[in-house]
Amino acid sequence: MWDRLLDVLYPRTCAGCRRGPWPFCPDCMTALVAVTPPLCDRCGRPLVRTADTCRDCPPSLHRARAAFVYEGPVRSAVLRLKFAGDRSVARALGSAMASAWAPADASGSSTGADVVTWVPLSPKRRAKRGYDQARALAVVVAREHRLPTRPLLRRVRDVGPQARRAGADRRQVMEGVFRSIRTDVPERVLLVDDVLTTGATAAACADALRSAGACEVSLLVAARSVRGRAGAMLASGSGPGLWLPGRSSPGSRSQSQAKRPT
Repeated sequence: MWDRLLDVLYPRTCAGCRRGPWPFCPDCMTALVAVTPPLCDRCGRPLVRTADTCRDCPPSLHRARAAFVYEGPVRSAVLRLKFAGDRSVARALGSAMASAWAPADASGSSTGADVVTWVPLSPKRRAKRGYDQARALAVVVAREHRLPTRPLLRRVRDVGPQARRAGADRRQVMEGVFRSIRTDVPERVLLVDDVLTTGATAAACADALRSAGACEVSLLVAARSVRGRAGAMLASGSGPGLWLPGRSSPGSRSQSQAKRPT
């Protein structure tokens, strides 16, 4: 009811350009690039041909999936979610993420995870932004898969922006950054974040969760940075291929030809 009231008072606009209809206007919709097969079955990286693993598989993670390639309208949407406080973006991206992860089975229950958690911001950054964008995405994903959402991690130190660090440097810097806040972590954890680049942050989170009892930690993100030949092939496609709020039928082309997480 509160969400409907906010929609009346503050109508949602396109998550990409902020000018057209929500969640993405027709122009932005055609510019969305979904992560589609062929993929690395473990980490979900687009490849020229399907493979069980690849050189970019983040350590410590059981499996990873992304809804979109981090470019164009999706990049704009993620930055708006992170820095402009536009929480409506979380529902637009979160619904696509839920579709990219795995559909519910015939009984309505989800597969591949016992609980959904998120990569937490430092207290300083959370206070500055007013909320944690990864948590906002996790809530949407958990709701659509009928899974509980729990805070399981805390960031023990802030290492600053990672964008300009190389992969090896990121992994070294991120070691020991996260700690589990619980000693009864479920066996299968779905970790949610906004963007996957090298996987160093997610791997550090997975290490902390595994040390607290998790057996499988999988990662789900809104967007993934993709370079090289596979990225160029994806960019030449048309349409997102994923279900978004407001579209007529849920379903995921990005999972239709690949093995789903189990």
